[in-house]
This record gives sequence, C-alpha cells and structure tokens, in this order.
Amino acid sequence: MPLKQQIDQDLKAAVKSGDAERRSVLRMIKARIQEREVELRSEKGLDYQLNDEEVVEVVTGYAKQRRQSIDAYRQAGREDLAAREDRELQLLEPYLPRQLSEADLEKLIRAAIEKAGATGPKDFGQVMRIVMPKVKGQADGKLVNELVRRQLEGD
Repeated sequence: MPLKQQIDQDLKAAVKSGDAERRSVLRMIKARIQEREVELRSEKGLDYQLNDEEVVEVVTGYAKQRRQSIDAYRQAGREDLAAREDRELQLLEPYLPRQLSEADLEKLIRAAIEKAGATGPKDFGQVMRIVMPKVKGQADGKLVNELVRRQLEGD
C-alpha cells in the first residue's frame, strides 16, 4: 500500500478512536504532502500525486523539524514542550525509513573515504558527497557530519 494511502487510513482510524494527538500529527503530515503536491503541479501536471519516495521526504523533513524543536526547547529549559515534540516524533517513526546504526554508518563512511582517497579533514566535502546520497532519509545529517569529521581527523 502506498505510504500516502497508509497515512490517510491511519488518520481515519485516529479520528474514529478519538486519539487527538495522533490525529493532529497525521493531519499536519497530510497538509504538508498536499502543499508539496501543489508546488509540483505547475511543472508535473494538475493531477500530480507524490510517490512514496517524495512522501518519505516530506515526513523526514517534518521529523527533522521536530528534532530541532526538541533541542531548542531543551536548551531553553522547557522540558514540557520538548516532551510534547518527542511524542510527535514517536508518532512519525512508523512512516520513516529504518535508521542506520552508527556502526553501519561508520562502515559506509570508511568505504567512502577509501573511494575518495581522502587523507584528512580537507577532504571532508568529497566524502560527504559520496555518503549523503547513500544514507538519504536513513540517517541524520548532523550525525553523519560528526562521524565523517571524527574519522577524517583520526586518519
């Protein structure tokens, strides 16, 4: 079943069950999907619908915003708001691709370093250009950035 259809079904179930928090998050995701479709319709046709990969991009972007909000709220000492954002993030998890473990990321980074012939921090950009397309949607860019820097500085 397409991811967009799954989100619609889950939204209907949340409305019927009275799960206000889940309903709110799914409505926001659905609205963002519709916004993205409207943006793309001028170039791809009036009846354009997002495919699963594009829906994952929308959900991933929303999840990234939740993570940034959690960090900001924690820095401001607002644990109550951080907890609410964290709950929203947990509700998004089923719609996100499986995240790569740190060990898997390190293997990919080592392979990219070898492929690029990287010898130190000056080769950071080359390594990132190889790694990021492979981990798109499966790893946080900030974590990848940190791991690449760590491995390049350790060489």
